[in-house]
Amino acid sequence: MKKMVKAASLVATAAMAASLAACGGSSAQTTTAAATTAAAAESKAEESKADTAESKADGAVDLSGVDANYKLELKLSHVFAPDEALTKNMQAIADSIKDKSNGMVDIQCFPQSQLPVYQDGVAQVVAGANFISVEDPSYLGDYVADFNVLAGPMLVTSYDQFGALLETDEVKDMFKKAEEKGIKILNMDYIFGFRSMMTNKVIKTPDDLKGMKIRTPKSELYVNTLNAMGATATPMGFADTIAAVQQGVVDGLEGTIDAYGSNGSAEVAKKMALTKHLLGVCGAYINPNVFNGMPEPLQKLVQDEFDAGAKNMVKQVSENEEAQKKNLSEKYGIEFNDVDVDAFKATLAPIYKEMETKKGTTPGLYDKFQEYIKDVK
Repeated sequence: MKKMVKAASLVATAAMAASLAACGGSSAQTTTAAATTAAAAESKAEESKADTAESKADGAVDLSGVDANYKLELKLSHVFAPDEALTKNMQAIADSIKDKSNGMVDIQCFPQSQLPVYQDGVAQVVAGANFISVEDPSYLGDYVADFNVLAGPMLVTSYDQFGALLETDEVKDMFKKAEEKGIKILNMDYIFGFRSMMTNKVIKTPDDLKGMKIRTPKSELYVNTLNAMGATATPMGFADTIAAVQQGVVDGLEGTIDAYGSNGSAEVAKKMALTKHLLGVCGAYINPNVFNGMPEPLQKLVQDEFDAGAKNMVKQVSENEEAQKKNLSEKYGIEFNDVDVDAFKATLAPIYKEMETKKGTTPGLYDKFQEYIKDVK
């Protein structure tokens, strides 16, 4: 409405100028044309300002300084199933970025290992591809050793504790070193729950796991963790996992409550021992040159959306967990049981020492992290 009033006023001004100049011959005609042109230019400028103000009010991004022909297509890859929280949140982030950038940044999401994942996905990022890898922090351990500690077993007991660690100087320095190696971490707080054992046997102590073959992702940290806990870790792609449990190739798997009811696990494994041995969390990684090659307004948009997406996902997972447990019990007959946490934690302690001697992690980093989060619930 303000734009219409302003435009009307400017047009009236131009008309008045024309009327006054009617008796002034050719010089008057020139004056009339100039007045009309000036009024039109001012009207257009006022409308542009109003459009920008309205866009900002609607939460849109000011792209006035970006070439209208700019276009960047990115492929985003992860292993998660369509109904899992991470899949839904990544798609929501991609849709929001495409919408707010007027299609300038188009992130195409590929779930369920359709494109390279795990180490291969991170390698795509390092190689400089237009690619976003969404993976567990442990896969960055090959580039910056201390990520092995951050992703380590039974490091934290709450989502807030992990969030607190991300704010420490040590972890910020890890992020910086990763970027120097070709991995910009957009965010590393995509939490989807704690990982626990899914089998058809009640497991309460490490002895209960002896002789059991448990499927794990193809991660050295996961394999070492499961072996230390007493199981025989069996790494394989998830696409083969459900059939492997059905056929007795493995005795079970491990994963989160969110995944349990959405990826087929609840059909083949009816008992979950709440070991919470690893935090289910991912980071979103992009090559720094690809990111920095975007105009600054688009860099900010992408960063803001990935940050907001992480907060939203943690909120969703936190609020839905108890409801998901209830649904699993009622719909699939899943039985949950607590475990001897101290007994399992004792089996895992040597892993952090091995990280120092074999992976070159910073000595004492685990203890320092524990000190930082001791008062965080």
